[in-house]
Amino acid sequence: MTRNKIQVYLLTILWLVSLIACAGGFEKRKNQSRVTRTLGEAYLQQGDYTEALKEFLKAEKLYSNDHLLQNDLGLAYMAKQHYDEAEFHFKKAISIRPEYAPAKNNLGTVYMAKKAWDAAIEQFKTVAGDLLYGTPHFPLTNMGIAYYNKQDYINAEKYYLEALELEPKFVLALRNLGRTYIAMNKVPQAVATLEKAVTIAPESANTYLDLGNAYHMSGDTQMAFLAYQKVISLSPNTPAAETAQIEILKIESRQ
Repeated sequence: MTRNKIQVYLLTILWLVSLIACAGGFEKRKNQSRVTRTLGEAYLQQGDYTEALKEFLKAEKLYSNDHLLQNDLGLAYMAKQHYDEAEFHFKKAISIRPEYAPAKNNLGTVYMAKKAWDAAIEQFKTVAGDLLYGTPHFPLTNMGIAYYNKQDYINAEKYYLEALELEPKFVLALRNLGRTYIAMNKVPQAVATLEKAVTIAPESANTYLDLGNAYHMSGDTQMAFLAYQKVISLSPNTPAAETAQIEILKIESRQ
């Protein structure tokens, strides 16, 4: 082998070694990012959104092309009500993994927070139609909420009922279906739906408040009074309790 060929050979070996070293460094950063993301997720579950965001941002500096991390960043920003940043990261998660349905559902939730109801519905329809998504009653309920806010009560009812076909005890769907029946002036259906909701979630002050309103509309002031009292006992010194107290005073003034 000539001297020039030996030099080329050695340079090639050095190049391959450098590639392997870089690959090793890349895997190390990727693993460090994963560990840091896991720590951030622990903070997120504890409700410490600031610390969670700090860890997620550290993880992103190490390795950003992780759809789970981008979704976590979106969740942290959404919890801190930074909706534009949350939207950016959910979209990035989807661009990395187009089939990742949780990020699509979360993106729809951000659109709801921004009152972009049509954009939210588009996302939720995509998720609800995904046969691999394990909890389709969530996007179906979210679609109902979006349609409710558009005052399209017929479609709101439709999607709540679809959600309840899949998960009959899903309180969020029951409560919002009851509120929809109130808006549609379907009072008996509202009462029956909200009564079922409070049996499943007896600690939900807001559901009792809605039930009180349904009883009041039905003319059953005694049951309305009891429901409003329940709100105050469950959640004193809150806006729900203040509203319930106002409704109690209205009932008492008419007796």
